Amino acid sequence: MELDLIDVFGSAPMRGNQLGVVHGAESMTDEQMLRLTQWLGFSETTFLLPPTDPAADYRVRIFYPAGELPFAGHPTLGSCHAWLESGGQPIGDKVIVQECGIGLVEIRRNGERLSFRAPELSDYRPLDKAERAKAVELCGVNPDSVVEAVDISNGPNWQLLRLDSADAVLAANPVAKAPAGTDLGLAGPVSGGEIDWEIRAFFGDQNGTFREDPVTGSFNAGVAVHLFETGQVEGNYRAAQGRETGADGLIHCSRDEDGSIWIGGTSATVSSGAALPLFV
Repeated sequence: MELDLIDVFGSAPMRGNQLGVVHGAESMTDEQMLRLTQWLGFSETTFLLPPTDPAADYRVRIFYPAGELPFAGHPTLGSCHAWLESGGQPIGDKVIVQECGIGLVEIRRNGERLSFRAPELSDYRPLDKAERAKAVELCGVNPDSVVEAVDISNGPNWQLLRLDSADAVLAANPVAKAPAGTDLGLAGPVSGGEIDWEIRAFFGDQNGTFREDPVTGSFNAGVAVHLFETGQVEGNYRAAQGRETGADGLIHCSRDEDGSIWIGGTSATVSSGAALPLFV
């Protein structure tokens, strides 16, 4: 077994979201996968395995410090990058197919950028009054800046507060504590410049700490599905995320003529091939 460290969605070297990718994880138990994820301390760590679906190129299990996720965005792009860098050869010519908890996810290459097809939302509805009030409280936003509050679950149970401006997003002051499994995010439009939307995302970890994620592919995918489906954006747009964490993430969101939505960004190897003797 070997461990790669990958930087995903960065606008510059080591300005994205960190990911640990373990190759050859067939012999690892669920407990060992979780323990390594917690020890590394990244928002997620992934474990590459042979596919069980003949249509898939590889299979990945995605862990965060409180357990396993059926899908996550930056782990999808970072795992695909690590799989390709290790010599992986996709079955098809046009896309790479990842098998994970939600099923098959298509990934395509555009130069150095990888993009995944945004999965369908498993829950898509306005938040009720109590849910909206709780989300506003936890995220520490001005209630008057909230334009809408929507459930955009797509594996993680994301709830979106769309705010009236990027400044309102950056001014948010989230609470320190929230239960594990709390997944909340903010999106606000940017006036002018090369970036169209400002994003922040928060999650409750296994210790009840409400952590801010540097760059979040699954949340951006849910936001993109919502914005495209409601006609709030057309064509392509670019989102920034992570500035309040010291990161500087750049997410490319686009919609094809057939309606498929793609979430893309760069992935770069920081370290590769580290042995994991404790797990052999």
